[in-house]
Amino acid sequence: MTDIALGIDIGGTNTAFGFVDRKGNCLFEDSIATQTHKDVDLFVKEIYNKVHEALKKYNDVKLIGIGIGAPNGNFYTGTIENAPNLRWKGVIHFSDIFNKYFNLPVFLTNDANAAAIGEMIYGGAKGMKDFIVVTLGTGLGSGIVVNGELLYGHNGFAGEMGHVIITPDGRQCACGRKGCLETYVSATGVKRSVYKLLADNLEESELRDIPFNKLTAKMVADAANRGDKIALKTFQHTGRMLGEVLANTVAITSPEAIFLFGGLAKSGDLIFKPTRYYFEKNLLKIYKNKIKLLPSGLDDNAAILGSSALVWNELDKI
Repeated sequence: MTDIALGIDIGGTNTAFGFVDRKGNCLFEDSIATQTHKDVDLFVKEIYNKVHEALKKYNDVKLIGIGIGAPNGNFYTGTIENAPNLRWKGVIHFSDIFNKYFNLPVFLTNDANAAAIGEMIYGGAKGMKDFIVVTLGTGLGSGIVVNGELLYGHNGFAGEMGHVIITPDGRQCACGRKGCLETYVSATGVKRSVYKLLADNLEESELRDIPFNKLTAKMVADAANRGDKIALKTFQHTGRMLGEVLANTVAITSPEAIFLFGGLAKSGDLIFKPTRYYFEKNLLKIYKNKIKLLPSGLDDNAAILGSSALVWNELDKI
């Protein structure tokens, strides 16, 4: 009998879930639309029904726990609290609802923390005790591991690097403040930077004719790879801001490595080269050329793997 964990990644648009064994093999995966149900209980019931049907196909597995990565997920309380991109407002007792249906141990944290644990259990951070994972998606999240333990802080929300203010009175952020890092360094931030550069420069660019709601970070990366000057300037600007903040973070946490994870990280040297340059340029001398800046070691099932890793990480402590 093979023990498996159910990993669930709750996104603003879709929720992905799957069965993962201790070795990181994803045996099954599926997804549902996150915003379909007004009632969160019905949302959980839909996942339960799909999981229950899937389990019928596996006679030699035992589901031993559930790991959930979610926006504004609080590990201490098992709640999702005031997530701006979810339709369920206020404090939602997600772990309790899942436990009611599954009657299994349920562990919940935010998506970036889940990615960090996944990196430690399955990915490039195996054997590391001090590292940071920065998730570069629609927003910017970060999971910080110190001495082999995820840093949650007093209230469970530590590691919000995306909400470090880098430009006072800068771009409006969904959190309600202005100038947060994720308004510049994220898929959305890249789009905003493109249009700022288009407004400030007269250079020709293939991006000029693309409406804001149609533009994607991948389009910007593709244009940059074709030599588009506005696209190249966008990545240079993005990498500078990320590199500077990472250098400051090293002064506080002294990690062995920093992993970049998510869609924007897949643009390769376009983001890594300027980030590494400004990172090294701004590091304290005692850290120069000592901190590794790496792509994530997780594959396309990363979100599910990261969430499932919560189960193994926590049950092994019991």
